[in-house]
Amino acid sequence: MIEAGQPAPDFTLPLSDGSSVTLSALRPRKVVVYFYPKADTPGCTTEALDFSALLPDFDAAGTTVIAISKDPVAAHEKFARKHGLSVLLASDAEGDTAERYGVWGEKKMYGRTFMGLTRATFLIDGGGKVARVWPKVKVADHAAEVLKAAQELR
Repeated sequence: MIEAGQPAPDFTLPLSDGSSVTLSALRPRKVVVYFYPKADTPGCTTEALDFSALLPDFDAAGTTVIAISKDPVAAHEKFARKHGLSVLLASDAEGDTAERYGVWGEKKMYGRTFMGLTRATFLIDGGGKVARVWPKVKVADHAAEVLKAAQELR
């Protein structure tokens, strides 16, 4: 997994609204990149709703929020529409970005092992370096914790 102090791997990914986002093009803004396993599942929905609710505060802190999963763009469109989400939902269908961030790998649940996305968050400073990493995120209060870190990052 990418660590604090390392350059954030650049990416260009399609968004749920039909446009695309390139990480390096957002500089000098700070960026929160969070990876989530699957659209419209309970934990992922709660996380997306929490980040969406705090989006005006992230914007006031000069921070863009990008949520990434391997779901196709159509699933992101449906997810955003169904829940009124305002965060940028990016599709990493091939998994290249997840691999470069180190969040794609073996997971265990209910006694079985499978490959999947680890729920992880990265705060990237205005120069493109990773300022903070939250590996294996627990959803409760996570968005507020990330907001506080973004507000404190100069």
